[in-house]
Amino acid sequence: MKAISYLEKLLGDIDIAWKTLGDIQFFEIANSGRKPVKASLRAPGSIPYYGANNIQDYVEGHTHDGEFVLIAEDGSASLENYSVQHVTGKFWANNHVHVVRGKSGVNTRFLYHFLCTVNFIPFLSGGGRAKLTKGKLVDITIPIPCPENPEKSLQIQAKIVRILDAFTSLTAELTAELTARKKQYNYYRDKLLSFEDSEVEWKPLGEISRFINGRAYKRTELLESGPYPVLRVGNFFTNANWYYSDLELDDDKYCDNGDLLYAWSASFGPRIWDGGKVIYHYHIWKVEPNLDVISKKYLFYLLEWDTEALKSASGTGSTMMHVGKGAIEKRLVPVPSIPQQERIVTILDKFDALTNSITEGLPREIELRQKQYEYYRDLLLSFPKPDEQAA
Repeated sequence: MKAISYLEKLLGDIDIAWKTLGDIQFFEIANSGRKPVKASLRAPGSIPYYGANNIQDYVEGHTHDGEFVLIAEDGSASLENYSVQHVTGKFWANNHVHVVRGKSGVNTRFLYHFLCTVNFIPFLSGGGRAKLTKGKLVDITIPIPCPENPEKSLQIQAKIVRILDAFTSLTAELTAELTARKKQYNYYRDKLLSFEDSEVEWKPLGEISRFINGRAYKRTELLESGPYPVLRVGNFFTNANWYYSDLELDDDKYCDNGDLLYAWSASFGPRIWDGGKVIYHYHIWKVEPNLDVISKKYLFYLLEWDTEALKSASGTGSTMMHVGKGAIEKRLVPVPSIPQQERIVTILDKFDALTNSITEGLPREIELRQKQYEYYRDLLLSFPKPDEQAA
């Protein structure tokens, strides 16, 4: 009732009609122009080439021109937060997105905001790569306020769009600022860690730290529940899809809060683990520094700084790049005195808090603004369904 009361206060007592995306009076599905092109065959240019989740490339030519909403057909990075993109101007769409827009009486930006609230999961079919077929797409319903009065309908839609766009505009500004801060962070990190050979001693990583292999699991050993979560590379990015183990292993096969880890396959780089006790998988090393020579946090920044160079020099594999333990142990890195390491860590920690921390700095501000947008979006777009109107 709260959402409906808010709508009534803002918009007054209005009629709502729910129309399917297949209703050609209100919507256009412009899939016929889509055209996938292999990366090797794309002509470089300035036109964005869209896939299921975002811009994949910039090319010559275009498949569409105007204001549209792109909805992932398959390959959405998240099923819960399904990929919906708003695009304007000339663009190229491949066959992994549905291309939709409002027709007379429907504001396409309003359509975009509403589609961001839709739970797409009931409309998906298929297994591992869930697909939104056109046959299911056309069944999705969209609320049209005052459908018998197109002029008033568009005014109401525009009012909702103005409110929601004010939130998204602020989030976009903060995101641009965060991008600039990250570039600044990378600049100072590179500058602080770029020593001349004569300034510090350069040592192999294997001499100043121990890289410990994770446990290689058979599929049958990964359980749906058990005493120990098994940390795989994907779990660095999401709390979903955890497996568990009931095996009792040597102490060095577990990691705990504060341990330094390094993902060496598919997704590269160091991380300070901030969870509880887990078993780390084969594609992750636990890194134990010799604290008499190098601090853990300084080693973290060194590994982060050296990741791209390491991949270029020693990365192997055509479909899934990886780096061998022997290669990383041979990498030469600058090792200044402990006090100098602490000075560098203090500076970089301040930049890191501004650019990466979810509890402070810009990431926290962006998260709060996004939640604020979602709250008002859900309030403004919670139109009563036909059964609710009848009640």
